[in-house]
Amino acid sequence: MISGQLIHPQLLGALAAAGHGSKILLSDGNYPHGTGAAAGATRIYLNVSPGLLTVDQVLALLVGSVPIEAAEIMSPPDGVDVPAITAYRDALRGVPFTGHERFAFYDAARHPDVAIVVATGDVRVYSNLLLTIGVRQPD
Repeated sequence: MISGQLIHPQLLGALAAAGHGSKILLSDGNYPHGTGAAAGATRIYLNVSPGLLTVDQVLALLVGSVPIEAAEIMSPPDGVDVPAITAYRDALRGVPFTGHERFAFYDAARHPDVAIVVATGDVRVYSNLLLTIGVRQPD
């Protein structure tokens, strides 16, 4: 029996198989999940309905489960953070962020280091997030 908050079997297995430098794509409901990520990435579909589950909800579980050393976002053309991006910066204080324009973000998400794609039902604009797994520190 798992005692942590993250209990999704497929996501736990994918996280266990990933390591330092592997990337996790948390994608919104509009993202091209089949073609917009590395072909070999494990795809986990949590897009139950529009708005359920959100990237924020999945991110909250990941923050307590794996070390995160970097984050990448799809930046709006005007460069102004939208509510989703502001929430990610708040949840990942101290983690460096890199912004990409839309097609550069798709290119980054197709990199072979992307090990996991989590499809969410998030309907907010620019709510895609690419995380790099860090190193576990000794207890």
